[in-house]
Amino acid sequence: MRTSHLRTPRSALAAGTAFALAATGAVALSFGLASSASAGEFLTNGGFESGSLAPWSCTGATGSVVTGHAHSGSYALAGAASASDSAQCSQTVTVAPNTTYTLSAYVNGAYVYLGVNGGSSTWTPGTGGAYQKLSTTFTTTATQTTATVYTHGWYGQGTYYADDVSLDGPGAPSPSPSPSTSASPSPSSSPSSSPSSSPSSSPSSSPSSSPSSSPTTTPPPSGGLPAHALVGYLHASFANGAGYLKMADVPDSWDVIDLAFGEPDSVTSGTIHFNRCSTTECPTAESDADFKAAIAAKQAKGKKVLLSIGGQNGEVQLTTTAARDAFVSSVSAIIDKWGLNGLDVDFEGHSLSLNTGDTDFKNPTTPVIVNLISALKALKARYGSGFVLTMAPETFFVQLGYQYYGSGPWGGQDPRAGAFLPVIYAMRGDLTLLHVQDYNSGSIMGLDNQYHSMGGADFHVAMTDMLLKGFPVAGNTANMFPPLAPSQLAIGMPANSYAGNGYVTPTEVDKALDCLTKATNCGTYVPLSGPQPSLRGLMTWSINWDQYGGKEFSNTFHSYFG
Repeated sequence: MRTSHLRTPRSALAAGTAFALAATGAVALSFGLASSASAGEFLTNGGFESGSLAPWSCTGATGSVVTGHAHSGSYALAGAASASDSAQCSQTVTVAPNTTYTLSAYVNGAYVYLGVNGGSSTWTPGTGGAYQKLSTTFTTTATQTTATVYTHGWYGQGTYYADDVSLDGPGAPSPSPSPSTSASPSPSSSPSSSPSSSPSSSPSSSPSSSPSSSPTTTPPPSGGLPAHALVGYLHASFANGAGYLKMADVPDSWDVIDLAFGEPDSVTSGTIHFNRCSTTECPTAESDADFKAAIAAKQAKGKKVLLSIGGQNGEVQLTTTAARDAFVSSVSAIIDKWGLNGLDVDFEGHSLSLNTGDTDFKNPTTPVIVNLISALKALKARYGSGFVLTMAPETFFVQLGYQYYGSGPWGGQDPRAGAFLPVIYAMRGDLTLLHVQDYNSGSIMGLDNQYHSMGGADFHVAMTDMLLKGFPVAGNTANMFPPLAPSQLAIGMPANSYAGNGYVTPTEVDKALDCLTKATNCGTYVPLSGPQPSLRGLMTWSINWDQYGGKEFSNTFHSYFG
């Protein structure tokens, strides 16, 4: 939100940032319950004593069974993590609903992870050359019948070893292994600077008008949100024309409250601070104790309170692994201090750009991209399945990727074009909500190969449809950005004309929601994705501006969704 998540008087717009720590030389394991080796044991070949991987499945042929490195017995799993592959190995098993299981393994290496898809995970930054036991527990949902467990290292950290992997729980599993693999992003090379807001050179071919790619089969994390959620940013660290609003006075209509903003000590330091608005700037600001108590009171009502990092003034470039680690450490400290539910990533301006030659969003090599992904994964691993992760990129960094990606084949485009795509892709399994800022935007080409501009329902429908349907990146049908689940998407809009360019009336908001959720009341753009009634909801900059404008935005949301 360059000019949308702004905090200057009468021109405020904001969003948040998320950070993931990458682990080295790890193999991700997706387990399917097979015949048990002992009472309650759900994994097959957890000690690799068969001398082969089966039924484990590893990404990119990075996993092997070796001798000479076993924790017990003769064999161990070796995961050869490289600059482009974290060496994830997985096994999928049959589990019982509403049941608690314990996953454990002995690992040896740097940045080794152990976890279950969609559930808890744990990791170690290094084992000092010896084996270390990792263990985590998870409880299945009321309808869950399978679980995929994994272990992996991290990009560029070299080979790690895993042995004596165990999934323990009540009951005997039935033999039905179904291994699966999941790819992760890759690191490397140094970031480039990013200039103007529109690409200066464009490819000659135009993208296909009918992209399609199949969505992920693993249900995305709900983060404990209601079926339809209202997301807003609270001006917690600054004052502007909208006025200061105490946390306790935030209406209960808001399901997710993003604290704007956490900002870096310097652009490349990685160290994030969150300073509440001073009483000099905000004379009515409450005490820290009252602020924290109000957060807890909101959470007791089921609301989620997140730290939003970035915004227009909070440029963050994680150019080094040291900056990455500082990011993880400082963000964790803020979350712990205030008892927050998670993180919102609002990286704007020049925070993210792609190096020349970094053309595959599934396997990025630019350090600022790779380190952000790594940091976010680390935070997710630290806090587990309850961690709420949201992102609020601008259209330039997402939907523009349909036409342009990075500096392009000739190096003449703006390297920021589509630069959020690899982050979204890498975190899609852990992403609670993506709410792109459909405001302060230039015209963007939709899947109909027509340009769409702000100011009406069509723009929101066209931009959201791209995320529901998926699209070929830079027009390359061999490089498809896959769709997200409707429940992972909210539409970002300014609360009123004070908040940013692109304000639409309640009537236009209703039209956009009708078209996207019911396939009725559509304008000139009819979504290719069809009706999506489980679309999660709306996001706005900001709660303060909505309050200032008589609650028009929040009233529109609740009038529509109830």
